[in-house]
Amino acid sequence: MTGTRQPTVTVVGAGTIGLGWIALFLGYGLRVRVNSRRAEAPRIVEEALELFAPHLPEGTEDPSTFAGRLEFEPDLERAVADADIVVENAPENLELKQELFEAIGKAAPAEALILSSTSTLNPDDMGARMADSSRLVVAHPFNPPHVVPLVEVVGGERTAPEAIEEAVAFLSSVGREPVVLHKPILAFAANRLQSALLRESVHLVREGVVTLEELDRVVTHSVGLRWATVGPFLAFHLGGGQGGLRKWLTTLGAGLEQGWELLGRPPMDDETIQLLIAQADEAYGDKSYEELVRERDTKQTAILRTLAEVSNADGRNPDSPSEVRS
Repeated sequence: MTGTRQPTVTVVGAGTIGLGWIALFLGYGLRVRVNSRRAEAPRIVEEALELFAPHLPEGTEDPSTFAGRLEFEPDLERAVADADIVVENAPENLELKQELFEAIGKAAPAEALILSSTSTLNPDDMGARMADSSRLVVAHPFNPPHVVPLVEVVGGERTAPEAIEEAVAFLSSVGREPVVLHKPILAFAANRLQSALLRESVHLVREGVVTLEELDRVVTHSVGLRWATVGPFLAFHLGGGQGGLRKWLTTLGAGLEQGWELLGRPPMDDETIQLLIAQADEAYGDKSYEELVRERDTKQTAILRTLAEVSNADGRNPDSPSEVRS
């Protein structure tokens, strides 16, 4: 990844996450090679770029320049042969990923940085069939990756420290907020938090406390709004007033464990699944996927823009990558 030429990023897989990466990398001026065996991949990517481009970070390249830096190569070995970075987005199947990384390891340059968007798997496990998996790093984004800044960076026992450093530098260069996990854990950090909230959300809907649509409003008008600016620990540190988290844990938070015992453990049986699907159809079925994506991305980028403006006004982050297009 040295020299003056534009780095080449090979994106393996053109599903939801892969499409977001493609838009982001093109927006930051990179040459992007898409590896997908689907004959309709060029059309799918074109439609995704049209949908995603308006919500790329402020200052990224004009979408009219994308076509000149975008190519498609269905053969994996040829797709990674001269790549500087490879970003894998295959389904969460360990055997499939082991096969992919074995092939990538043989065909990609020795100095290439190899990233996986996996949301659950350990890099050592995925690279078990590679002759050298030291440059394989998990770079788990939060959907949609072209909007949400977080990327969890996870190494394994065989991951070289310099590969972690390169991954952080690369992700920062495309406007992401990389957080390096100190050790691998199943499903990493962000998805475990999301899973905990989702479990209780399903419980509350299943018990008839609220509908699915009402639960979404509860979150977006309370904890979701709060968490856009402060994390859970800072929120409760502030909740303790002048005494901070120390005071909160010894007063209002003293019964935490008892409260945890009250949380639901809803069975994900057919009855629960059908209930959720029916309520989702009723709440959101009158809008297309594209309409919902535009609405989501417009709102999320508006939040990022406002936060960037506040930081810039305070002089804390004048070069924030989180500003977005109007």
